[in-house]
Amino acid sequence: MKKLHLLVCLIVLGQSLLLAQGNNTRNNNATYRTIENLSYRSSGDSYALERCKIDLYYPENTPGFATVVWFHGGGLTGGNKSVPEQLKNSGLAVIAVNYRLLPNATLSDCIDDAAAAVAWTFSEIEKYGGDTQKIFVSGHSAGGYLTSMIGLDKKWLAKYTIDPDRIAALIPFSGHAISHFAYRQSLGMKDTQPSIDEFAPLYYVRPDAPPLIIVSGDREMEMLGRYEENAYFWRMMKVVGHQETYLYELDGYNHGAMAAPAFHILKSHVRKIVAQ
Repeated sequence: MKKLHLLVCLIVLGQSLLLAQGNNTRNNNATYRTIENLSYRSSGDSYALERCKIDLYYPENTPGFATVVWFHGGGLTGGNKSVPEQLKNSGLAVIAVNYRLLPNATLSDCIDDAAAAVAWTFSEIEKYGGDTQKIFVSGHSAGGYLTSMIGLDKKWLAKYTIDPDRIAALIPFSGHAISHFAYRQSLGMKDTQPSIDEFAPLYYVRPDAPPLIIVSGDREMEMLGRYEENAYFWRMMKVVGHQETYLYELDGYNHGAMAAPAFHILKSHVRKIVAQ
């Protein structure tokens, strides 16, 4: 377990606010471009075709760049894709993903969309200069849950002939490790009634998964014991023999506010893994 002090987080947050914005900002001798509303599905009903789109933000003329596939939060019932400001101008490409939402879709649809977006990344990112060995998957809250599900339960990406172990790292921010509360609600369960079943990342702990970097807000400020379920997730990954599982608790940050400083952890691990 590792903790980041409030002062460090504030410094990182302040630095991120100084970053320039826009599609053509130069940093590290790169020009960044954004392509909006690329479809990662070519078939399906009208709702799937409407929602299953990405925004691609990437450094032009920079071959071999790393990519972060980013899933937004919103409890699987709301939210929309956006490229996080903290990841702009950092030498990384970002794929911001929209996916179908409950109740207009099923939980399986949400997870399948996440897998399809990652599969699209493996198939297409080289066309823009990216390296398929440097694809990282991350997201906040519901997005963190989707990150863990497609990275640990191999069947979702197997549908698209992708081995999830090709992912460079999984970096969920405050995601459920137990079954998602929206799914539990659909079964008539209370938010306070935990469950671990086929829709829980914890159900699929395994020693051969990609590196797993779990980030949580302050345990006293998080939602419904979110830190503790992730701490158990971390522990069981270690018990099963996984060698690269990390757990961070951001003191003083609640469920929503933790995302901004958490990007410092993401970028630190991306740099470390890319340098290996």
